[in-house]
This record gives sequence, C-alpha cells and structure tokens, in this order.
Amino acid sequence: MISFNTINYIWIFVAISTFIILISFNIKAPYGRHSSNKWGKMISNKWGWFFMELPAFLLMPVISITGPSEKNYISIVLIFLWILHYGNRTLIFPFKLKTNQKKMPLVIVLSAVFFNGINGILNGYYIGYLSNENESLLTIHVILGLVIFFTGMYINKSSDKKLISLRENNEGYQIPKGQLFNFISCPNHFGEIIEWIGFAIIGLNLPALTFAIWTFCNLAPRSNNHQKWYKEKFKEYPKKRKALIPFLW
Repeated sequence: MISFNTINYIWIFVAISTFIILISFNIKAPYGRHSSNKWGKMISNKWGWFFMELPAFLLMPVISITGPSEKNYISIVLIFLWILHYGNRTLIFPFKLKTNQKKMPLVIVLSAVFFNGINGILNGYYIGYLSNENESLLTIHVILGLVIFFTGMYINKSSDKKLISLRENNEGYQIPKGQLFNFISCPNHFGEIIEWIGFAIIGLNLPALTFAIWTFCNLAPRSNNHQKWYKEKFKEYPKKRKALIPFLW
C-alpha cells in the first residue's frame, strides 16, 4: 500500500510537472480574463468560484476535527487559518465579484474541485490522523509563520479589493495602480503564495509544504499569463512592472 508521504511526493511531482507544462506551452486556464467558451458547458462565474473552493473549505476541517489524533495548539491554529482563508474564498469573495455576466467552463470548476479536494484531504488527514506534536505556540517557527501568513493574507485581500473596485462602474478592465501593483501585476497571487508559505512554516509538515509548492506552481504561470495579457491590451502598461515577484519575475 502506498504510504501517506509517498502520496504527497507524487502530488508534488504533479505540481512541478504542471508548472513546467503551463510555462513551456503558455497554457492559459480559461476563466477570469482568459475565459473561453471553447471548453464546453459554462456556468456562472460567482457560483463557479463558490463550488471550486467549497471542497477545501469543508474537507480539511471536518477530517481534522473528526480524526482520532489529539488536537494540539498548532493543529487548532492550522485549522483556524485554513477556515479563515477558505471561508473568505468560498462565502465572501465570489459574491463580491463585479462580473455578473461572466461565466467559466464547467471543466475548470470540476478540475478545481478535484485539486482543492486533494489538498483538503491531505492536510486534514495529517492533522486528524497523524499529527502528534504537542509544541508550544511560542516558538520561532510558529510566530514567524503567523507573521508571514497574515502578511500574505493582507496583500491578497487588499489586492483583490483593489481589482474589484476597478470594475465597480462596469468600465471593463483597467491598469491597477498603487501598493504592490506598482511593482508586480499580480500581488493577489503573490499574497496567496506567501500565505501558504507561512502556513507550511507553522505546521512543519509535508502536506502543508506540498500545498505551498502547489500554490506557487498553479499561480506563477497564471501570473505570467496575466502579465502578457496586460501588455497586449494596454500599450501604456508599465514596462518595468514584473509579473509576480517584485524586481525579479
């Protein structure tokens, strides 16, 4: 029988392979500004986001809480942070979107359901069935991880808020400016990557690290595609602005 760690290593291999394929062949996931009806049946953008994020929101906490492992302070913090992030992504963010007419392919929603389901199960299973640490919260890695996580969450949420505000008057896409948008095209993606790096530092476990790697491998190519899209759509787009990482990429 395949061990739990082996499953995580396979999932990491899939993440890195996906990253290489998406970057090498410039593949765009057809939702959001890259939406396309060539991928089959379409559904509402808002409800697409809701159903995409729902498995992660439910599975990780349920499996963690119902599992037999004794819940220590770090486990409780990890469950709380997960619910905090996915509660926003599932119940709040989709219904703030100013894209009432936009749709996304059902195949993308189903792919994301699978992706989020796997990540929710892996992290939930570790906490609910394998975790046995009884470490204090007042340790360097927990404090550092919390600072990194909430820094990333602030960047992610404030950037999403900025993007949503630009479309309040139904004027279509515009060049975002201010804050980290002055340096990178996708600070919302940058913030989310930072969040899950912080989460991995707090937990110091393989599933959390696996998810942080997956987050980068998923969002980095998308940020790259956003950067190219902005440059094609707006001739005046800032030439020195990077895609994802300030001053680097």
